[in-house]
Amino acid sequence: MLNKIALDHILFLDIETVPENESFEALDGAKKELWDQKSKYQRKDEFTAEEFYERAGIWAEFGKIICISVGYFHFKGAVRSFRITSFHGDEVKLLEDFKNLLFTHFSSAKHLLCGHNAKEFDFPYIARRMIIHGIELPYKLNLFGKKPWEIPHLDTMELWKFGDFKHYTSLKLMAHVLGIPSPKGDIDGSMVRDVYYKDGNIDRIIKYCEKDVITVAQVFLRLRNEELLTEDQIIHI
Repeated sequence: MLNKIALDHILFLDIETVPENESFEALDGAKKELWDQKSKYQRKDEFTAEEFYERAGIWAEFGKIICISVGYFHFKGAVRSFRITSFHGDEVKLLEDFKNLLFTHFSSAKHLLCGHNAKEFDFPYIARRMIIHGIELPYKLNLFGKKPWEIPHLDTMELWKFGDFKHYTSLKLMAHVLGIPSPKGDIDGSMVRDVYYKDGNIDRIIKYCEKDVITVAQVFLRLRNEELLTEDQIIHI
């Protein structure tokens, strides 16, 4: 079935998120209490709510998106390329820009969104942040009333599960076992918050996010048993 999907009908994506505020102290009293309740199960007695706040970026109610990177295949005759770009800056603007991309270029029934663990994280996170900001959900993210087979999403981690719902595999591990060259990055996911708030270096985060999008596309190619992208086929726009 995967090989029947036209590659240029898929938008590959990844997001980077951080806590909505730089510090726990910047929250108002109600939000502090809500964060205490929300995080209690995960942090247990090991951390205080304030100490655990550095991880707030993983929840859409307490975090925000600082970068959405997207990539898509382009074919000109027999020549294949993979074009990649990123939306960043003010969250409302980047969400609007991403929504406009979906409306103008990826709104047909044939189009699909693809990410790694994206059904559990990226797709719902984007949708929740759009709702929070009063942005109309694009069709590709509006899942209300849709049957499972009507949802226009692909997830490389889900594809790798082969029905094993307890299985979790990171993108880095999948790339390694599938023989996909992983470009060395100077940061990892655990560093994004500090790079954003302490260093103010969004360019490093964009590069990191775009590398993940390329890796997702490479994993998808391997799942189809097709040739990987070469560096000269990757075009940053």
